Amino acid sequence: MSLTVKVHTKQDRTIVAVCDSSLLGQVLEENGVRLDLSGDFYNGEVRDRSEVGDLVRNADGVNLVGESAVRVGIEEGVIDEGHIIKVQGVPHAQAVIVQE
Repeated sequence: MSLTVKVHTKQDRTIVAVCDSSLLGQVLEENGVRLDLSGDFYNGEVRDRSEVGDLVRNADGVNLVGESAVRVGIEEGVIDEGHIIKVQGVPHAQAVIVQE
């Protein structure tokens, strides 16, 4: 599992974009949903599973694309399986995380 992560920080908010590395550079489009994986939003650094888990768990929001990326979100408890959509067969999920 190779995951690419880009951390976006603005003021005191952090959004973590995680994408299966094999999907980078693609544009997925279906039923009015467009995921552009070729731009800067997802183009970050390859990180190992434990690093990605820490980032996802501590983010204010996550944007996940791909089987492995979405699986991390589920395993870390920030994504509910009922909120996953598929675009051209590729899983995608987003979440806003409320820290206690």
